[in-house]
Amino acid sequence: MKPFKGKFEAPATEGEQNSKGPLMLYLGLSLIVFVPIFKTLTHLPPYVGMMLSLSIVALVAEIISSREFSITGANGKSKEKSHHDSPTFGALSKIEMPSILFFLGILMTVAALESLGLVFTFGKDVLEAIDSNTFVLLLGAGSAVIDNVPLVAASMGMFDMTTVNESGELIYGADSAIWHFIAYAAGTGGSMLIIGSAAGVVAMGMEKISFFWYLKKIGWLALIGYLTGAGVFLFMQQYIF
Repeated sequence: MKPFKGKFEAPATEGEQNSKGPLMLYLGLSLIVFVPIFKTLTHLPPYVGMMLSLSIVALVAEIISSREFSITGANGKSKEKSHHDSPTFGALSKIEMPSILFFLGILMTVAALESLGLVFTFGKDVLEAIDSNTFVLLLGAGSAVIDNVPLVAASMGMFDMTTVNESGELIYGADSAIWHFIAYAAGTGGSMLIIGSAAGVVAMGMEKISFFWYLKKIGWLALIGYLTGAGVFLFMQQYIF
């Protein structure tokens, strides 16, 4: 289709490529996968595993860069470069802080509402008014406006895994199909608007993509894909599994 046609020219490589680049890439990806494993084994909050992973990456990067710490001589002048010249600190300085603060703020808000019981009360009232599948569809549409990360975090507090029906069976147990539907709806629904995911926000800055261009050219395609996928999921849930 026309919105996807065009030529991409990779930017010219500046300077020498570090041979340790693939090592750092695979190390970072492995430590991201390590976070849920750490959470399962230690039962500590996920951010503890994230900070541990970040510290390991920083430590390995410092070892690879073979940087010596600054040593101050008797005259008070530093003989080596300061820690601000470290490649690790240089990489961390390029982090997009507005996005980090956005996630921090929205996740802290969701956590505060959940601790007060407002998230569970809201979810209970909504589920009494509409069907759970309809609610999840709306949840996916909402992730296009608010990022999918806080919405999924909020949904985890909306559904009580200990709720049982009249037969004594769990309604929303850990193996319930509704969690698969939430994962699909929040992840895919966020693509309907470019601001619905962190990757879209980064793409706006890197490739200078306009919000209205994406809405006009890509948004309707993402909407069709979202509704089609949801229909297939519900069909399989109803008639196959």
